[in-house]
Amino acid sequence: MNISCCYLSHGHINGMAEALLSAGAGLVSVYDPDERKVEKFMRKFPNARVASSYEEVLQDEKVDIVLLASIYSKRAEHAIAALESGKHVFVDKPACTTIEDLERIRAAQRREGRKFGVYYSEHINVASSIRAGELVAEGRIGKVVEVTLLAPHKLRENTREDWFFRKESYGGIITDIGSHQIEQLLFFSGSSDARILTSTVGNFNNPHHPEFEDYGSLVLRLSSGATGYMRVDWYTPESFPVFGDGRLIILGTEGYIEVRKYHDISTGERDSLYLVNGEGTHHEVCTGKVKKRFFADFLSDCENGTEISMKQDYVFKVMEIALRAESEADVEGK
Repeated sequence: MNISCCYLSHGHINGMAEALLSAGAGLVSVYDPDERKVEKFMRKFPNARVASSYEEVLQDEKVDIVLLASIYSKRAEHAIAALESGKHVFVDKPACTTIEDLERIRAAQRREGRKFGVYYSEHINVASSIRAGELVAEGRIGKVVEVTLLAPHKLRENTREDWFFRKESYGGIITDIGSHQIEQLLFFSGSSDARILTSTVGNFNNPHHPEFEDYGSLVLRLSSGATGYMRVDWYTPESFPVFGDGRLIILGTEGYIEVRKYHDISTGERDSLYLVNGEGTHHEVCTGKVKKRFFADFLSDCENGTEISMKQDYVFKVMEIALRAESEADVEGK
């Protein structure tokens, strides 16, 4: 299966491409109207051909899957165009910014029968998160009762384009960062749906960007019966060695798992996982020790019409919950 990378407004496009190429995909082309973004991409992927337009990519019979990292509010438009041209789509999170756009994508996907995947990287491309899922599936902590996710980020304001601070363009903090966390709340609890108990967004530290949300939280009653809590924010100090201290805590009836995804402040390690159960306390560093199966499975799904990587309804359900939680959120801090 061959890919083309289009609309390079978020750096996640590099991770998306690298992961699919490592899983066996071929890279055909790249497109963005901003030549500087294309040049930067080509420094990492010099074998890509530069397309002159998005229409050229969509008409190219060599391209099977279009990868998208557009401005968030443009992703639905670009994804639907790709689906209607007969391409599969793999889009950076969030997939879209409104319920109306989600329904349009859902209708196009069903009508065209192509795959629509979302890059929920904080799960599918993080070794410690994948390992945590394996341990839960093995029953090492019993029945999952609660999942907690903390996802702080550095703002790095001077690296952001103007659109990033406009609500219409980026969709809000729960739509954006929160969609990562909602996918994990469903996955680790074994749930296919959830009821929103409460959601909150706020701007506590960026009054000069009045439409921007720098804090969000959410509590879900998951369909498995478990409770899910997430907090997302843009308050990580610049002194911190990575972009954010992402943490995952899974509480079970027979133990618990804690994951320090990107930096364990006690050891400095990435992908640090702690397991506590009746057998004792166990610590492991998961980098390079698990298979990131999603990407090969997604390629196979596109080729064979299967649903091994993620079920299509599940992909849409994650975004539906994120968009509803954002739209229903209490607003604080303004």
